[in-house]
Amino acid sequence: MMKLLTSLFVGLTLLSAPVYAQSGPLRLELTEGIIEPMPFAVPSFVPDSPAAAQYATDISRVVAADLTGTGLFREISSDAFISRVSSFEAPVQFADWKAINAQALVTGAVNVSGKRLTVRFRIWDVFSGQELGNGLQFAGTTDGWRRMAHKVADQVYSRITGEGGYFDSRVAFVSESGPKDQRRKRLAIMDYDGANVQYLTDSAAIVLAPRFSPTGDRLLYTSYESGRPRIYVLDVGRVKRQELKTQDGTMSFSPRFSPDGRSIVYSLIQGGNTDLWKMDLASGQSVRLTNTPAIETAPSYSPDGTQIVFESDRSGTPQLYIMPANGGEATRISFGQGRYGTPVWSPRGDLIAFTKQNKGRFHIGVMRTDGSEERLLTASFLDEGPTWSPNGRVIMFSRETQGASGRSSLYSVDISGRNLRPVRTPDGGSDPAWGPLQN
Repeated sequence: MMKLLTSLFVGLTLLSAPVYAQSGPLRLELTEGIIEPMPFAVPSFVPDSPAAAQYATDISRVVAADLTGTGLFREISSDAFISRVSSFEAPVQFADWKAINAQALVTGAVNVSGKRLTVRFRIWDVFSGQELGNGLQFAGTTDGWRRMAHKVADQVYSRITGEGGYFDSRVAFVSESGPKDQRRKRLAIMDYDGANVQYLTDSAAIVLAPRFSPTGDRLLYTSYESGRPRIYVLDVGRVKRQELKTQDGTMSFSPRFSPDGRSIVYSLIQGGNTDLWKMDLASGQSVRLTNTPAIETAPSYSPDGTQIVFESDRSGTPQLYIMPANGGEATRISFGQGRYGTPVWSPRGDLIAFTKQNKGRFHIGVMRTDGSEERLLTASFLDEGPTWSPNGRVIMFSRETQGASGRSSLYSVDISGRNLRPVRTPDGGSDPAWGPLQN
């Protein structure tokens, strides 16, 4: 078991993961920071009842897709299998899986009784012949079969990498349709991989910048339905919303929850100035956090709630600053060439993601919280609006294509800059917000 863990830990260490100092025969091949993905196999799960046959196949396919989509794993085709898994209890023929170079093996069984669905699964280190974990099982309803598949994949990912998973999570975004000069935008939510899209608003008014609460049950967003930007909070389960009242005659936008979910920080335009304010959600009372002639927006809390990173043009061009969560002196952290915006603090607390514009190109990048070690992960005509996966390993963002149509789509990328992938949505998409793992 330790040998399998060591091989992937060594690779992840070069991508800013924890260090695990042990060597073994299994080792990822690294070339200029590129990881050779770990070969793994997921035979179709065994149906324990006739009604479970299709679910067993579908769940195993989603598990395999989740792992492959990380760029850290490579699935071995079933055409290469020597052994066939027809019983969950039967001993594993490790020699057959070694022969096709499978380093990790996931086996499972699915039972369906009425609407109840149960998934049992095992994770094997093929070379040592040991099981990673014991007696793993999830139960739920047949309607939630995809969620159970994501939960299985999260367990596999976590037990092999030592990091938390992110597959059983949702993403809120702005769904875009229609021509560029008449673009219709509505709030939507989906599984992290683009499945199960649900629309939360109609297209009667422009909506922007959805942001999840820490528990994932509420969404903040900005709406122009009154003709001026106003902040709303929406109960995701009941799809019920209310406007958050700010000062009369003002425009408010760019809201984000505090880590404890009790307050929000947002931008407010008043008297020609755009400053940051903080609202207590229980009382509705707001206090001003900044007071400068500059435009200050896009605030994001540190995971411990003690600091806020935000965008300000107080130095002449948009740059990134950090200040105490209750206001106070701000420290500039971006000093590279170009303009910086939309900063978002990593859930790990070690990095800040941002959008950068320089020499006619847009980039998604990351830097340390003191501004050091800046790295640009993408480059295109227009990349913007990064959001972090729950484990801080992956960033999702929106990318707009050049030209009159200017379609906007969602993409994801690893924090190493590897594994750039499109996220499929029914229409165009922008302003993604990655929510926490579901309970």
